[in-house]
Amino acid sequence: MLYIGVDLGTSAAKLLLMRTDGTIEKIVSREYPLSFPKPGWSEQDPQHWWNACVEGIRELVADADKSQIAGIGLGGQMHGLVALDEKDEVIRPAILWNDGRTAEETAYLNETVGREKLSRYTANIAFAGFTAPKLLWMKKQEPELFAKIARIMLPKDYIVYRLTGVHSTDVSDASGMLLMDVKNKCWSPQMLDLCGIKQNQLARIFESYETVGTLRPEASSLLGLPQTVMVAAGAGDNAAAAVGTGTVGNGSCNISLGTSGTVFIASEQFTVDSHNALHAFAHADGHYHLMGCMLSAASCNKWWMEDILGTSDFAAQQAGISKLGENHVYFLPYLMGERSPHNDPKARGTFIGMTMDTTRADMTQAVLEGVAFALRDSFEVAKLLGIQAGRTKICGGGAKSPLWKKMIANILNIKVDTLASEEGPALGGAMLAAVANGEYASVAEAAAAIVKVTDTVEPDAELAALYEKRYETFREIYPKLRELFQRM
Repeated sequence: MLYIGVDLGTSAAKLLLMRTDGTIEKIVSREYPLSFPKPGWSEQDPQHWWNACVEGIRELVADADKSQIAGIGLGGQMHGLVALDEKDEVIRPAILWNDGRTAEETAYLNETVGREKLSRYTANIAFAGFTAPKLLWMKKQEPELFAKIARIMLPKDYIVYRLTGVHSTDVSDASGMLLMDVKNKCWSPQMLDLCGIKQNQLARIFESYETVGTLRPEASSLLGLPQTVMVAAGAGDNAAAAVGTGTVGNGSCNISLGTSGTVFIASEQFTVDSHNALHAFAHADGHYHLMGCMLSAASCNKWWMEDILGTSDFAAQQAGISKLGENHVYFLPYLMGERSPHNDPKARGTFIGMTMDTTRADMTQAVLEGVAFALRDSFEVAKLLGIQAGRTKICGGGAKSPLWKKMIANILNIKVDTLASEEGPALGGAMLAAVANGEYASVAEAAAAIVKVTDTVEPDAELAALYEKRYETFREIYPKLRELFQRM
């Protein structure tokens, strides 16, 4: 049978067609616009997502035997607020995960309601990108629109609704709303009261590998697919990427180098760190995970290369980098503020340490190293919980850079596994659809059968020691600048 996997990203939808054994038959992509109507704001029109998915699926299956297409699974950008009215029409542009307008609401939740209560209700504290602060912002700043909300949805769940007619979400994506009791996988009545919403405004919660429904007639006709095609609940992009990289089972780890960057550690047990520096979410495999998320990862390199250097030849710029572990320039990768572990929407990207002999290569190197150092910040929190990851999978656009993988292996001092397929959330979505359709008994079984490691980058003891010293310096920079960032 054939399964469609969709990665509903921030800048594009990536779609793939997978056979039951994991063979990828075809991959297509459709871009859509991203809007920044005010400084720190980030929005999208959900209709653009739907158009991209429809066009992408049509191209994906154009030459396929459509009778063999059994299911669709999505992974998608998390936390976005999609507000629908009583006719299921979009009320306003979706407020995205990297939107920073909710500083006041986030402070209210953390300081007035209190971190301890939030952690007790949801296993997490408030971050500016989460859905609950967005609801509070909308309630205060757009009360007329807030009053029209009949359904509150997440980005990929809006697409699932357009496909099936079912208002659904999955445990991994819902974990990032600050509305769900993660430990018990149900909506938190206390958080609903705080946000002024009712449970009937929220979707039904599914496990990621469960079937939500089949294609509604309109979607079937539009896509040219049988109505019998089932749609899985899917997962948030990081949980879907973890499935696609085989990061299931206790202690397994994945690093995602996409627009944002994540450190994802699977756990069979529900765990929360005492400072809530890492997110404690439900995993798409039926268990849980800890996750550190930085808001700007590969996007830092894209910004530096395209907007500052004016080039699209990333590899050429990296070719001149040779003095690993010795660079005197540091870069804080906080171009959109930062989430883990600082939780500071006012943090900003910063170069420090330049001298008259600083070169373009030094600054390019600093950008790559800064992202890796920031990923290590989350690893350090995991270590405090007794988690010692000796190796990690890696995915995302940044994973295509051999140099960046070498930096990560030595800065984190762990083995970095490269996979035969680096399709991340799209592959994870297709795998979840296969599990939902009964092709595999569990997500773990699907991962064991489909995911293959092709290469491993091992840390070099001497280089890792050099980077250890540089990391100690890096971790001093943000605390010294934090007060300045607040004033700026």
